[in-house]
Amino acid sequence: MQTKQTPWWKRFLRASWNQLKRLNHRFLLTHWLIIIVLLITLVSVTYLTVVAKTAHVRDLESNLSRSTVIYDQNGTQAGKLYAQKGTYVKADKISPDIANAIISTEDRNFYHEHGFSVKGYGRALLLAITNKLTGKNQISGGGSTISQQLAKNTFLSQQQTLSRKFKELFISIEIENIYSKQQILTMYMNNAYFGNGVYGVQDASRKYFGMDADELPVQDAAVLAGMLQNPSNNPIDHPEAAKERRNVVLQLMADNKKIPQSKVKYYQSLPLGTKDTFTVGNNYKYPYYFDAVINEAINKYGLSEKAIMNNGYKIYTNLNQQQQQSFQTDFKNPNLFPQDAADGTKVQAASVALDPKSGGVQAVVGGRNKDVFRGFNRATDIKRQPGSTMKPLAVYAPALENGFKYDSELVNKKLSYGKNHYTPKNINDVYTGKVPMYQALAQSLNAPAVWTLDQIGVNKGYEAVQKFNLPVTKKDDNLALALGGLSTGVSPQQLAGAYTAFANQGKLTKPFYITKIVDSTGKTIVQNEGATPSQVMSKDTARQMTSMMLGVFDYGTGTTAKPAGYQVAGKTGSTEADSSTDADATRDKWIVGYTPDVVVATWEGFDSTNAEHHLENLSGTGVNSLFKHQMEQILPDTAQTQFKVQDSATMVAAKRSRTNKITATNSSEWMQKAEELNQKLLNRGSNLTDKAIEKARSLLGF
Repeated sequence: MQTKQTPWWKRFLRASWNQLKRLNHRFLLTHWLIIIVLLITLVSVTYLTVVAKTAHVRDLESNLSRSTVIYDQNGTQAGKLYAQKGTYVKADKISPDIANAIISTEDRNFYHEHGFSVKGYGRALLLAITNKLTGKNQISGGGSTISQQLAKNTFLSQQQTLSRKFKELFISIEIENIYSKQQILTMYMNNAYFGNGVYGVQDASRKYFGMDADELPVQDAAVLAGMLQNPSNNPIDHPEAAKERRNVVLQLMADNKKIPQSKVKYYQSLPLGTKDTFTVGNNYKYPYYFDAVINEAINKYGLSEKAIMNNGYKIYTNLNQQQQQSFQTDFKNPNLFPQDAADGTKVQAASVALDPKSGGVQAVVGGRNKDVFRGFNRATDIKRQPGSTMKPLAVYAPALENGFKYDSELVNKKLSYGKNHYTPKNINDVYTGKVPMYQALAQSLNAPAVWTLDQIGVNKGYEAVQKFNLPVTKKDDNLALALGGLSTGVSPQQLAGAYTAFANQGKLTKPFYITKIVDSTGKTIVQNEGATPSQVMSKDTARQMTSMMLGVFDYGTGTTAKPAGYQVAGKTGSTEADSSTDADATRDKWIVGYTPDVVVATWEGFDSTNAEHHLENLSGTGVNSLFKHQMEQILPDTAQTQFKVQDSATMVAAKRSRTNKITATNSSEWMQKAEELNQKLLNRGSNLTDKAIEKARSLLGF
């Protein structure tokens, strides 16, 4: 009888298994596998423990019970920041029915566990394995306890991953180690989200039922508890779904022996009785400034947005509320701006005001559109060509540093430079042969500016711009730099920062917002008085530059922007709209002006410039009107320190007057000496004549 042959695959498996057993016996593979698993477990547990210990759990209650407050330069409260935060109330100000409803729905074993549920984690792990096998990199649920939900909401993201789940576990255990069950439940109820932008049971009670949290009856408490898993099913937006979910929660409360079973049908039969008495305070009243503060806290000091908005910091800033309010009011006044485009698109704008001595930003507005939290801020974020506002920085300041004077004669001719025959043109295409520097700057003439940069060397202008902290690259190391032709462009804040050196005796200061941050426990975590100013030019150069830039507003391109009753120095600038056939089409309009107390930079233009969206070559409107109005509002609020120098035209006139006086005096002295000499000669001649006559008479015998 023929025996049945064993299938090949069974023989292969048997041989492989025998080989594996031999290898395991020889190399102790099982032992090594156990060691590796234990090592991975040890490393993971150590890492997660560090995460939990460094999460500042001990500060959680103080963080949640306080809003982050912004203070101005005088230490006066200017507003509050909060996202996942409502009106925080203590446990005795919350109805016990709310706590009972939440425990019955979210975590029935809350009082009998230490921050986590073994069954819940078992379900989460099983779902995670299933999702991995099906290609999903997330978990689908996991029976989080109230402590875990509090940890997730306050310390972690909402991303559904296994690593986040384990971090949540360790942080929740740390929370349980530090706080009592009542403290944990109170923090959770004050931090939970209830839809419509409302956080916490107090604001939710006001939003949906028009009463305080300690007044809420059982049936309404069940509504709030029912919203935690799906806040969109609230009694305002989806009353039927909210009622259906409420009735489920009421039954769960009965099952958990929090209400009598005999009362369930009665509570379920009651109407919702929705009433909204919730009001949101206007605490975010300086949106562009507050946005900039948040950005600086994140980018410079490493805080997260979530921590800033929810951890109850005190943030002290350079904010000048009067200046900020006037900026915001001006930006809402359409009469201070050019007309909208034909399709209704608004001309955009941005302004920033700095203290030149410290660099502290006192006011900022970044657009004329509807406020969006941490939206696009043109005062800090745009990169636009600065036009002629670059001439003082790239040309005239370095020229003075290299031997030129404010009244030096510059060549004002239409010339070509280099192999590419770069030929700058004056706006009016008029050339006078020569022009003194102060007039070339005040009238913003292009030809003499480029000639001057060519004379001192392009590299010296390029290095000067770098010293002024403006973003330039080697592509900008050419003569076009004189006219503001940059590869990336600048923001109003960067330009204002550069001009602080002219207002501050040659010392450059860097713009900044935050002076101090104190956490919810009272510990100072940031202390900043601004960077040490850097001397980028001599005091004499700064003085001469100011004398020339006073002329911009006295008799130059900025006369229509001069604030009534005040002396302001600065520069205007514009760039051409290349995409338009209109010769007067302008892409960017700039004015930067300063006194010894404040520097203000203002920009106007369209976000996207084309044939239908561009500025005209404005005169007396638009940015000039806006700047003039801004300065007339904020200058009275400053120390009104006077310049210690006159404008260059006045200085030149005085210089000529002195020269004429000296010439006249010298001429008078020479005339007097000539007359005296002539008289002496006449007297001497008369004496000689008398003697000759006498001698002749003697000889002739008369």
